[in-house]
Amino acid sequence: MATEMADMAYVVMLVHQEEGRFGASFPDFPGATTVAGDLDTLYRKAAEMLSFHVAGMAEDGEEIPHLRSLEALRGDPGFCEHSADAMVALVQVELPGRAVRVNISMEEGLLRRIDRAAEATGESRSSFLAQAAKARLSAPA
Repeated sequence: MATEMADMAYVVMLVHQEEGRFGASFPDFPGATTVAGDLDTLYRKAAEMLSFHVAGMAEDGEEIPHLRSLEALRGDPGFCEHSADAMVALVQVELPGRAVRVNISMEEGLLRRIDRAAEATGESRSSFLAQAAKARLSAPA
């Protein structure tokens, strides 16, 4: 099933500094972390890493966690413990939307080539086409 990225959301990020390096973690996405030598780079890397992490979860069929507000997180003792010496920031990320069925037309030879390529990579036709569209949409114009 192809998953389309649809809704933008803000995710709470904790920023820690240690020995001249900055680290980012996300309370609602345990294990999603990154580090950088300066804050500007950290914010860029954190946004890219989180987008990649969420897209991977969606592709693997994992449930995307419910995003908690900063107010809700402040009621979580674990968050309070981890955020005591951290800066709190928000990072924008695209969350997956629901898959929808579409009807398209294309030349039959092209469709056969798509099906062979999808089979060779272990993907469904829908997943192959969605990935190709995402790659094309993210390429510079």
